[in-house]
Amino acid sequence: MAGLAAAFGSGAMTNSIAEIEDAGCILIIGSNTTSCHPLIARRVLRAKEKGAKLIVADPRNIQLSRFADVSVNHRLGSDVALLNGMMHLILQNDWHAKQYIAERTEGFEALEETLKAYTPEKVQAITGVDVHDLGKITQLYATHPPASLLYAMGITQHTTGVDNVKSCCNLAMLCGNVGVYGGGVNPLRGQNNVQGACDMGGLPNVLTGYQPVTDAGVREKFAQAWGRDIPEKPGLTITDMVPAMLEGKLKGLYVIGENPKLSDPDWNHLNHALKQLDFLVVQDLFLSETAQVADVVFSAASVAEKEGTVTNTERRCMRLHKAVDPIHNTLPDWEIISRLSTAMAYDMSYENPEAIFNEIASLTPNSYAGMTYERMGLDGLQWPCPDPHHPGTPYLHKDKFARGKGRFHALEYQDPAEMPDEEYPYFLTTGRMFAHFHTGTMTRVSPHLDVEQKTGYAEINPTDAGKLTVNEGDILVLSSRRGRMEAPAHVTESVEPGTIFLPIHFGENPTNVLTDAEAFDPLAKIPEFKVSAVKIEKLTIE
Repeated sequence: MAGLAAAFGSGAMTNSIAEIEDAGCILIIGSNTTSCHPLIARRVLRAKEKGAKLIVADPRNIQLSRFADVSVNHRLGSDVALLNGMMHLILQNDWHAKQYIAERTEGFEALEETLKAYTPEKVQAITGVDVHDLGKITQLYATHPPASLLYAMGITQHTTGVDNVKSCCNLAMLCGNVGVYGGGVNPLRGQNNVQGACDMGGLPNVLTGYQPVTDAGVREKFAQAWGRDIPEKPGLTITDMVPAMLEGKLKGLYVIGENPKLSDPDWNHLNHALKQLDFLVVQDLFLSETAQVADVVFSAASVAEKEGTVTNTERRCMRLHKAVDPIHNTLPDWEIISRLSTAMAYDMSYENPEAIFNEIASLTPNSYAGMTYERMGLDGLQWPCPDPHHPGTPYLHKDKFARGKGRFHALEYQDPAEMPDEEYPYFLTTGRMFAHFHTGTMTRVSPHLDVEQKTGYAEINPTDAGKLTVNEGDILVLSSRRGRMEAPAHVTESVEPGTIFLPIHFGENPTNVLTDAEAFDPLAKIPEFKVSAVKIEKLTIE
């Protein structure tokens, strides 16, 4: 989402988690919040108890749908059309924030022209959302300020992921909901330090604080601090790395806290690419599927065994306090990296994590410059925190946008890369379930969590199950253009007819055998995990 960095904080929540409770309306789109972000879901329910209106837009009937004032199930990948349809009705009913738009934004005229075509009837044809329901969700969002928009990977993991995010921003700005307490555009980060990893330069085109490597001044600053020249050419994204492995251009891979063998799309394609490497290093807590094929494994300490900082989804940087010493020969991640760097002839001799953080603050103006361990205390600080006297920033863009004016983007709907057809007639979507996290590397070794769900499964609507004479627990064979896998059927109305849902946590039922590595957003390079085309057969044993 690099193109949105200046205006919307590089995918960070514009507002704070606590503010959700004080929203007048909450629109949740592409987020199964109770399963993936249960503490934030509790804030949503508290807001509902206090009188907030709740809208849920999701291809599945998620748990929060039961609590919503209105819930709609739009077709997979049709988010831009749905949001454009809402904005069409907002303009038609004169619900837009005219003064806010005139004073604080640009590009409105182009957006207004594009939206003319997105009539309720056209949007229903694309999304499957009834015209009446479209009107209800639009009225609730536009007339109950401040409105908070929450989204997650159901928005971003598409070939149009950047357009989906921009459309969310368009809607929020159209109603004047950015830069106000209780409103905003709030992406819910998938792990506890995803925001921090991005802030620290865990992207191939930036250094800390989203300072571009293409900027000569930025490179010079870091070169002076580190005593080494900084490459001016951006590195590779994960999506670019796999073809580079296959072409022999990428010969070694160092994986830290990730399990691509299970989490990346097109499982067969990735496995073939990994076999082309000369050297694979994995640094993790447990022996994940990827670690099992590594040449070297570094055993990392857990969160309870180390000091340091994390930055969470609301831009809050907080200290970690070690509770127990690391067991056996494990080390904190920073120490493993420092020792490896020193062994490779670049002396990285930090005394402790606080010394590392002080360097971060010194090299990262505006966002982290005013932070210290002492100032963070128990509650942490939210960036931007530009100087030692700044209290941190609960919500962004209060008086003006970071880029000056917020920019509207006139966007047209595009189909997903792969649509159902005669050979592969079902939509497939993937995601998490409540008891497990990501590829199950940690949760599946916990007896208390593992007992909740021990295997993968395929959610199938009763209508489709009836056509295929499938009963609960029958083994389904699912095939796509990339491969095939098996999973027991879970017959449920959580999915609409024509759609199958698979959780991503189970190595014995590897969902990503079916997903497409070649379908990804051209700017963000995020694969289209949320939409694939599959066929289904009931496994018969003779």
